[in-house]
Amino acid sequence: MTAWLVITARIHDREAFINGYGPAAAKLMDQFGGRYVIRAPGAAVLEGDGVDGASVVVSEWPSRTSAMAFWTSPEYAEVKKLREGLADVQVILVGE
Repeated sequence: MTAWLVITARIHDREAFINGYGPAAAKLMDQFGGRYVIRAPGAAVLEGDGVDGASVVVSEWPSRTSAMAFWTSPEYAEVKKLREGLADVQVILVGE
């Protein structure tokens, strides 16, 4: 059953984030079977808590298991270091 990682990020240094973390995460995500559904800045919060102007990334995965395999992998732990200090990030996993 399909699963999605829904990420919102308030990016402090967009250039460093996009040129360092972005390509590394995308390459690894592809290796684990994920694909981007949307990557866009400028979110508008219409209700509830959130950050106006945040970037939103939604990735689709074949299953919750495959998304978690990516998220908890040692390889992603290394890639995630590339965004330290560059963004405040919230990640939600939905789907079976």
